[in-house]
Amino acid sequence: MQSSVLKLRIAALTGFLGVALGAFGAHALNAHLEAGGYMETWRTAVHYHLIHVVVMLSVGLFGSPRLWLSYWFMFAGIVIFCGSLYLLAVTRLTWLGAITPIGGIAFMLGWGMIFIKSRDE
Repeated sequence: MQSSVLKLRIAALTGFLGVALGAFGAHALNAHLEAGGYMETWRTAVHYHLIHVVVMLSVGLFGSPRLWLSYWFMFAGIVIFCGSLYLLAVTRLTWLGAITPIGGIAFMLGWGMIFIKSRDE
């Protein structure tokens, strides 16, 4: 499978999961998240998840091969940043919040790589 096709398929699956998790939190987990005071945490995770999927799609569709590292930093940010927030909201294990900034750094590295690698050559 070509690298660009693989990137698009991963982004599509990641986007599908973002929409599904948003709906799951709004409906099936609503009472649990509201009772624990974690609905806003869930919403933040979904928000960042979906924004960065759009970036992954953009890089996958229009980005040069030089941007592959940005793509994977965005993916890592979704897994670590959003994933830790999803788990925190469901399990209420507050120590998971210590992992979240690692995902935030991955997002920043992804954006930084777009800035650096998009320069004119």
